[in-house]
Formats: sequence, C-alpha cells, structure tokens
Amino acid sequence: MTDSANRENPLLEISGLGVCFSAGGGWLPILEDINLEVRERESVGLVGESGCGKSTTALSILRLLGRPEDVRVDGEIRFAGRDLLLLDERTMRNVRGCDIAIVPQDPYSSLNPLFTIGQQIRETLKSHRRAGRDSMREAVIESLRRVRISNPEQRMRQFPHELSGGLRQRAVGAIATACGARLLIADEPTTALDATVQAAYLDMLSALQAETGLAMLFITHDLGVVARICDRVAVMYAGRVVESGSVEDVFYRPVHWYTRGLLASMPAPDRAQQRLAGIAGSPPAPGSVRQGCRFAGRCSAVRARCREAEPPVEQHGPGHEVRCWYPVEEVRPDD
Repeated sequence: MTDSANRENPLLEISGLGVCFSAGGGWLPILEDINLEVRERESVGLVGESGCGKSTTALSILRLLGRPEDVRVDGEIRFAGRDLLLLDERTMRNVRGCDIAIVPQDPYSSLNPLFTIGQQIRETLKSHRRAGRDSMREAVIESLRRVRISNPEQRMRQFPHELSGGLRQRAVGAIATACGARLLIADEPTTALDATVQAAYLDMLSALQAETGLAMLFITHDLGVVARICDRVAVMYAGRVVESGSVEDVFYRPVHWYTRGLLASMPAPDRAQQRLAGIAGSPPAPGSVRQGCRFAGRCSAVRARCREAEPPVEQHGPGHEVRCWYPVEEVRPDD
C-alpha cells in the first residue's frame, strides 16, 4: 500500500459505467452508474455479495463480456488517458496482457493442462514481444521468480496438475504479469487457498507491487483480505457502488447500512463467543428494483423516502462517498 497514491492521477478511471444484457427482447440492467478509480501503485478492493456485479465490472474493463448484440456497455473506462470502449479490437488485444492483466478465481481451469507452465508463459510473451530462444527462456524464468516460485527452471517444465493449488495460482500470476502489465485485476484469487497459503500469496502480491509499481483492482468477498492489502475500497450492492473511500474510513467509520451489515457479519477475535449477525433477506434480482434504494428491502433503517427515490452519491468526508438517504453517523463496526 502507498500513501502517495492519492496524489497521482488515476491510471484507471471508470465513469458512469452501465452494462445491460440482452434478455427477452429487451435489455436487463446489470451494472448502473459505476464510478471507480485506481491510481498508480495503488490497491483498490471491490467487495460485495456474490452476484453484485464485481466480476462483470472486471470483464467490462477488459471488454470480455460478449458480442455487442448481446451486451450493451455505456459510460467511459479510461486507462492511461484512453477510453478503452472506443478502441478497435486489435488495439484492445494489445492492452490485454500487456497493459492490463487478470488473475481469475480458479487457476486450474485457466491453465491449459496439455502444456507446461513455461510453454504457457512463453505463449503470452510471444503475443506481445519478439525475442530469441535464450532471451525468451530467461524471461520465463524471471516471470516465475517475480511471483516467488522457487526452482523456476524445474517448475517451468511441469504441467499444471503437478503443482499445488498455491503454486498454480502463482503460475497464473506469472503469466498475467510476464509482459509488464501496469494494472492487475485479481478476481477472488485467494478463495480456494487455505489460510497459510493465502497469507503467503498476499505477501507475494504486496512485494510484487512494491518492486514493479503495479496497480491492483482486488475483487473479493473477504473483507479481511481487503484490510490487509488495499488502500481504498468500493462496496457494491445490486449493480451499484454504495460506499467508497479509504479502507480506514469504510471499515472503521461505515456510513452505509449495507457496509455496516457486512462488517457485522465478519468473525473477529474479540467477538469469538458471539453469534455472527447476518443481513436479513436476499439481494434483488437484476432489474427488479425500478424505484427507490436497492437496499431498502433489507435495511433495518428504511423509511418511506428510501422506497420512493434512489439516493444520489454524496460526500461524507474527504474521499469518502455514500449512496444513502439516511447514512449511519460515525458508527464503529463492533457497535
């Protein structure tokens, strides 16, 4: 994490992003008015329940949602000053992997079981640069070293099934960062890892960021991971960002009732004997809320106004934004 990140211009700037999927002869809204920034050397967490739109946001950045006749994307996604939504497909292919890379949730399904790890890294390198055989081999080895894989000369000759889950996830990271990407999108990369392997993996990401200046968009439902690795966090609910700010502000001074509910549902050492608090109900189906706040049906502080009109985004302190008519006032997560 870095304190200087807030003084830099955004590397990634998402403004008014909306995504609709074709359904039943019409358009079903999945994301609406998403605004998000990631600066150089900064880690931003994107959190929320399953189905809230986190992965759709990531795929929107890379323009991997599907055919134009099936998906409609509005707004702007600017990377290093260029709107990615306006680039032709050939230019966009160069952006993927070279400038922006993604680490998916399941490393085993993203690795080709028929090719060695070295062959798969080499294929990525060949897509974006030209080099001789010896230079390419050194680049492969360096990619594995960068993600803290020991004995890279041996590992590059192994197939995915010969590696542990933690090593497979690191191998995917080596492929993703082989071409010097400036932004890494990590989509639930620690979900399948046990606590010890997860901690080592997060330490590796932090070291990689410190060494290379990499910016990260870290997508997860694990708030503990965000607290450990991220500078800022955006909380998503039903296709909207409902609260965003520094990790300290959002986690210790949450002002949206959904954020407060998420934090209250987390296990903590000082609440070891207490029953975890859940959020009643379920998230609304996409397109089912046509007016009012999308969290109104589950909010313990709901009022008539919440059901009548959707709240705008408002500032709740420097860099701290919330979408709520009646935000929580200076509430600690353990209150």
